Amino acid sequence: MAQVQNRSRQLGEILMERGLLSPEQLQAALEEHQKAGKLLGRVLIDKGYVSEADLVRALAEQVGLEFVDLTEFPVDASCTALLPESVARRYRAIPIAERDGKLLVAMSDPANVYALDDIRIITDRDVQPVVATASDVEGAIRKFAGLDAAVEELAEEIAEAKDDEDLMAAEGIAVEEAPIVKLVTAIIKQAVSERASDIHIEPTERDVRVRFRVDGVLHDAMKSPKSIQTGLISRLKVMADLNIAENRLPQDGRISVKVSGRQFDLRLATLPTVYGERMMIRVLDKSSALMELSDLGLLEDPFKQFEVSFRKPYGAVLVTGPTGSGKTTTMYATLSLINSPEKNVITVEDPVEYKLKGVNQIQVMPKQGLTFAGSLRAILRADPDIVLIGEIRDRETAIIGIEAALTGHLVLSSLHTNDAASAVTRLTEMEVETFLVASAIECVVAQRLARILCDKCKEAYQPDTPELAAAGYPESAWSEIGQLFRPTGCKACSNTGYRGRIGLYEVLTVTEEIEHLTVERVPSARIADVAIEQGMMTLREDGLEKARRGITSVQEVLRVVV
Repeated sequence: MAQVQNRSRQLGEILMERGLLSPEQLQAALEEHQKAGKLLGRVLIDKGYVSEADLVRALAEQVGLEFVDLTEFPVDASCTALLPESVARRYRAIPIAERDGKLLVAMSDPANVYALDDIRIITDRDVQPVVATASDVEGAIRKFAGLDAAVEELAEEIAEAKDDEDLMAAEGIAVEEAPIVKLVTAIIKQAVSERASDIHIEPTERDVRVRFRVDGVLHDAMKSPKSIQTGLISRLKVMADLNIAENRLPQDGRISVKVSGRQFDLRLATLPTVYGERMMIRVLDKSSALMELSDLGLLEDPFKQFEVSFRKPYGAVLVTGPTGSGKTTTMYATLSLINSPEKNVITVEDPVEYKLKGVNQIQVMPKQGLTFAGSLRAILRADPDIVLIGEIRDRETAIIGIEAALTGHLVLSSLHTNDAASAVTRLTEMEVETFLVASAIECVVAQRLARILCDKCKEAYQPDTPELAAAGYPESAWSEIGQLFRPTGCKACSNTGYRGRIGLYEVLTVTEEIEHLTVERVPSARIADVAIEQGMMTLREDGLEKARRGITSVQEVLRVVV
């Protein structure tokens, strides 16, 4: 009893030294600890004197071990896979990294020598225990163990195959039965829970790597044995109704799934590589509400310029940017704003990503002969007021769209160009007459997506002059920038420092001077210079202004725009 009291006093002293506990609180907790026989730590938490994390940090110091906050620590998924889920849950322990040749294992009870011995034997590694809260350890196990368990089960099944015929049979069974189905389901669920927009399944020489794109950035989700590669790809092909036997040519397909009560469309594309078929899956949440145009991130002046153009009864409004830059979202948000019962709105898309109320949407089906150009010809005979073309891909579609804009229709469409000015020259390169391009286009919006700083952990700092100059802030504005913000990382943002994305925009209004330059076929750089002189804010300027407002960071802006 005296030994327990001595240890209690030591714990209390540590907490008081850290300013987390007052002498009066410690005395009250010690009295209840002695009366009720409860552990002192539990008493301190129950009374609300300290948090679980503060208590565990103090206990770690008491026993001379390192404390790790798993909400901030970059856990290595390849290390978590070394310990079976059942063992991790039994000992409330999870491997999180390798350091100096040892396996770092986070535990809520590092004094459990039996657990350490078992983990050492199972992983065949030297083990270094570190302390973490029980809730953090359990959360990490939930996050990382689902995929690992499915991979382990499938790998064991395939490993039982004795020869090539048995292996082929095992792969056939895997496509129809539990292990591979469980693995595919686990990958999709994990992607949805992490808000991933894309899933990349990439075969390498020795294994299969699965990566998720979250907020525009790829990160590793898991690595699995090479033996499950065929079963994994085959299962996804079956779900998408693709040809399983064809692995030399690219294929694409679509899957509709329901995860946690929400409907998702998965768009699959395969690509043959030297190590086998690579698969990319775009994850589209069909049940999510469409964003309002005002929520996309357009600043006040660019929004006004854009609104003047799309409120006109006719003309072409183009949205440009690379794949995955949010062009479709911008067009849908614009269409939702101008759609009304008095207008006949028809779209032609590939694919139809969201169903819009009161809008006639056409899905392009090239294999059946329903192309963008063919659909547009039919649309223009259906008395439309507003036409949305998912993407201008060829000369024929461009000409029909431009002519529609000149004959009393408002046309919304997208192009793949790096900036707004390049959209004008791209259409002329498609051999559309320059005078038609100049007359039809009202406005071009170029955009990118930048990550938003996490509100819970972003850190303010005072930038120095070299950083402001390198970022591109004009010298006249340096004195006005009191502070900027940078990412730090927390549990809410999965330790990335960012959560969600916002658009960076460049709105080019086609003025009379730009029309003349278009007809003269001048380079896009000259058109951009004139637009800037007339007040256009470039993508970088838009991003730097959002960084100044604390929405994103300068580093993120420089990552996505030049």
